[in-house]
Amino acid sequence: MAAGRSIRPYHLVIFGASGFTGQFVVEEVARCATESPTGSPLKWAVAGRSRQRLEEVLKRAAEKLSMPELTADIEIIVADVSQEESLDVMCQQATVILNCVGPYRFHGEPVVKACISNGAHYLDICGEPQFLERMQLEYHTQALNRGVYVIGSCGFDSIPADLGILYTKSQFKGTLTAVESFLNITAGPEGFCGHDATWQSAVYGYADRGSLYQLRKKFGHKPLPVVGARVLKRGSVFFSKEIEQYAIPFIGSDPSVVKRTQRFLYEEEQQSPVQYSAYVGVGGVFSLVRLFCGGLFFWFMGKFSLGRKLLTMFPSFFSFGFFSKSGPTMKQIEDTSFSLTFFGEGYSEGSDPTQGRPNSKICTQVIGAEPGYVATVSALVQAAVTLLNELHSLPRRGGVYTPGAAFCKTSLIDRLNNHSIKFSVKSNQ
Repeated sequence: MAAGRSIRPYHLVIFGASGFTGQFVVEEVARCATESPTGSPLKWAVAGRSRQRLEEVLKRAAEKLSMPELTADIEIIVADVSQEESLDVMCQQATVILNCVGPYRFHGEPVVKACISNGAHYLDICGEPQFLERMQLEYHTQALNRGVYVIGSCGFDSIPADLGILYTKSQFKGTLTAVESFLNITAGPEGFCGHDATWQSAVYGYADRGSLYQLRKKFGHKPLPVVGARVLKRGSVFFSKEIEQYAIPFIGSDPSVVKRTQRFLYEEEQQSPVQYSAYVGVGGVFSLVRLFCGGLFFWFMGKFSLGRKLLTMFPSFFSFGFFSKSGPTMKQIEDTSFSLTFFGEGYSEGSDPTQGRPNSKICTQVIGAEPGYVATVSALVQAAVTLLNELHSLPRRGGVYTPGAAFCKTSLIDRLNNHSIKFSVKSNQ
């Protein structure tokens, strides 16, 4: 069984703390460490391959947050995904590991294995459906038997979408049957930029997409029942009246994660499943043309090993500046925000979902600061705090879960409302 909080020296260990995202997680944990509802501050440490780089991260965080105590009080654990023993030592010291080392298809599994073997709960910010689903297929039973929770995609992919559906369902007066979400990212004069690690995940995920189809067959799942009218899929490109701009299907992990959550709620909680489609706004005609050109480059070069090598070597060129090896500037982060709008339909209280068309609608919204390094970091840390303080509200005794499945009976949405991510109802008819 997983060790309790009082037994291990650290509540949280941030693995990959010296990485681009990891350094933001360090700052957020430092800010939130004194907010524990139990009244006792969180005890935490940082981990990674280089002690020197970790020391530098703590020094920068101490200066930025005016917390000189960070450099003296926060312990450093040297651990490497290629050294199993070092991961074991790290996991033996933590109640929860926050894994920030990606791409997860290459570096995630050893950390999951070490957490399960050594009784530490595991959270990550993965947006790679193949890794997330494979971990569930191969490690759910082991994690369950060991009393360990493995919860992936606890960042922008996919907490806003997954918990946004749960929130919409909780606010709907009747039986919610279908939801479409539209993501809109607003950037400042310098534009939006993501880090190279996210770009790499996309490149290798596209190249190996055939394996995902084969992986899903191994689950042997029967299709979820369709309650109410079946929702027709939109085209690959369309003008959305809902957000008044062109939109395309969202190719991240959100649809995969939401569907897994809906299956869990249907099979374990006997809840009616919700049909879900995710889209992202791309702007006007000029943005659409630029996206088409970039997509064509990506599609063609992603087919060949040399093309994938070039894509990963020159992310800024091939993504038209949307991704870079240096990541966004602080100005870009400060000027960027997101909104995720949900348009749901279903049957009002007293109506029969098996008869006629849906007769009730709802619109909800999740808004937040910059998605990659502010909202993601806040979501991850609040998920970890929720796990630590509301373990009794999580399903079973352990296992591999989506955020929605793991946290559906907790106060995570309330916590997020107080930390950079806001849930609200726009209309309810």
